[in-house]
Amino acid sequence: MDENGNGLLVIKLGGTEGVDFQAICQDVAALLGEGRRLVLVHGGSAEATALGEALGYPPRFITSPSGHTSRYTDRRTLEIFAMAVNGKINTFLVEQLQALGVNAVGLSGVDGRLLLAERKESVISVENGRRRIIRDDFSGKIEQVNTPLLRALLEGGYTPVVAPLALSHQGETLNVDADRAAAMIAAALKAHTLILLTAAPGLLRHFPDVNSLIPELKLAQIEQAIEAAQGRMKKKVLGAQEALQGGVQRVLIADGRVDFPIRRALKGEGTAIFA
Repeated sequence: MDENGNGLLVIKLGGTEGVDFQAICQDVAALLGEGRRLVLVHGGSAEATALGEALGYPPRFITSPSGHTSRYTDRRTLEIFAMAVNGKINTFLVEQLQALGVNAVGLSGVDGRLLLAERKESVISVENGRRRIIRDDFSGKIEQVNTPLLRALLEGGYTPVVAPLALSHQGETLNVDADRAAAMIAAALKAHTLILLTAAPGLLRHFPDVNSLIPELKLAQIEQAIEAAQGRMKKKVLGAQEALQGGVQRVLIADGRVDFPIRRALKGEGTAIFA
């Protein structure tokens, strides 16, 4: 159990190359055996990129005016993303957990209206210093989590494994950021701790210098952390901010490429951000 008696952890598994899903699954099985309750949220960017390239439809990425990079998601890209993330990664992550005796249930945010999001009417992309408006993007910002559905699964002894797709208010499937999905789920479930496992030892002050790891931060220092973050790490810090503002007590950004990654994060390896 955590300090406040809430044994619930929300764990986000990075979709980047190098993250060791097998080690994470073994850790999940051991923690469940100790009475913890867990919700897993996963990404799948590397798998979606590889599938898109194999199908002759490689991904395009757009950079917002604030410097955040995201996948440009037209309808064809959305289909490829769903195939990779919900079709392949979710299914085989559940398979690995089932083989370890974990009664995992795979679902995306579309199932049971788990994640409701507002579709972005237009997205501003900065290309070669010029702003461009994109209107056919199927991505969104999560506004609502179907907490009773997750609680029903947890109370039934199941471990939910969530793929980062959401449903718009018009009933369209949308691509959503997995880190921010994990943050919203953690806040909705009133989880004490959110763990973001990635292909880095934590938040680095001077990327890629591993000796510049920032071990601890307070929510009040988060803006400077966003400044220090590079690439995809910006979204993780943003997700951490949203989780803490939503009532989560701490967010751990830790290495998902090592043995016992969850236990090591809980023991203090990586970056801890406190409310």
